[in-house]
Amino acid sequence: MSHRTNTSTRFGFVRRYPFDLAAASAAALLAYVTVTAFGSDSPLRLFVTFPLALFLPGYATVSVLFPAGKRNARRTASSAAVARPRGIDLVERAGLSFVLSLAIVPLLVLVLPLTEWGLSSTSVAAGLCIGTIVTAQIGVVRRLRTPDSERFSGSLSAVRERLRRDESGAATASSILLVLAIGMAISSLFVGFLMPVSAGGFTELGLYSEDEDGEMVAGRLPSEVEAGESIPYILSIENQEGEDTDYTVVVQQQVVEDGEVVERTELSRIDASVADGATGTGERSVTPTVAPNQTVRISMLLYHGDPPDEPTNENAAKETHFWVRVTGG
Repeated sequence: MSHRTNTSTRFGFVRRYPFDLAAASAAALLAYVTVTAFGSDSPLRLFVTFPLALFLPGYATVSVLFPAGKRNARRTASSAAVARPRGIDLVERAGLSFVLSLAIVPLLVLVLPLTEWGLSSTSVAAGLCIGTIVTAQIGVVRRLRTPDSERFSGSLSAVRERLRRDESGAATASSILLVLAIGMAISSLFVGFLMPVSAGGFTELGLYSEDEDGEMVAGRLPSEVEAGESIPYILSIENQEGEDTDYTVVVQQQVVEDGEVVERTELSRIDASVADGATGTGERSVTPTVAPNQTVRISMLLYHGDPPDEPTNENAAKETHFWVRVTGG
């Protein structure tokens, strides 16, 4: 004897799966892919960062805490003796999503540096994405265990019907405006912290020498050398640009008179590739080529990629220098 499989049973869970939590999980995954696929200067990356950091983690958390929808006064009074999950309405749910997200993101930023992944845009996006998806699935279980009459529904048709049945339309509209205002205020604060990072970050250039104990120290390069004597130094490049960067450092000897450079001589060039968030250091030496009894300025001019045809202190991305007098013969 054969039995037909009930297709409604087979796909029953799919039909009951909350639309809003499925959309939140998909949006978190899409945001992570966008953050990792596009550079820090991409407007699309900045656009998807807002929901991933300011709304989705909090919304998933709210779905776990409040699986039920708001009950009207008559239904609440008739079931006061029955233990049921407490519900909130759509506006309260949205407002709490912003607030909880603002609390979750700083906690993640504090925890990530203690892990092997470290603190970076990719690790933060991955943490928010995984946290949102996992929390949303817990919210699915919580919501499906709630009685149908009490369960919150996040489908578009249910939201429209809920707003249509609301007896206090003016109060609902004012509550929605309040939530939007909170969201805009939080977004403005978030942009204030994010824009310096998305604007390209920064690079630091350092010039050091080595003391008797082998430690790097600043400001101890010799002020006088014999003609033909080389000066050892340590060059440091810290990359906080948000991506791996190629640099070129032009080592230039400059004769300065009355504050103006009257002669430039390129002594060497240094090519360096530094990973994002890393600091590259290297031991080098430079030998002034001027005649004895002259004082020159040795400048280190840093450029992103290839330098221009005429490198100067003014057109360099970063520069550092020291003065030295050549003595003897």
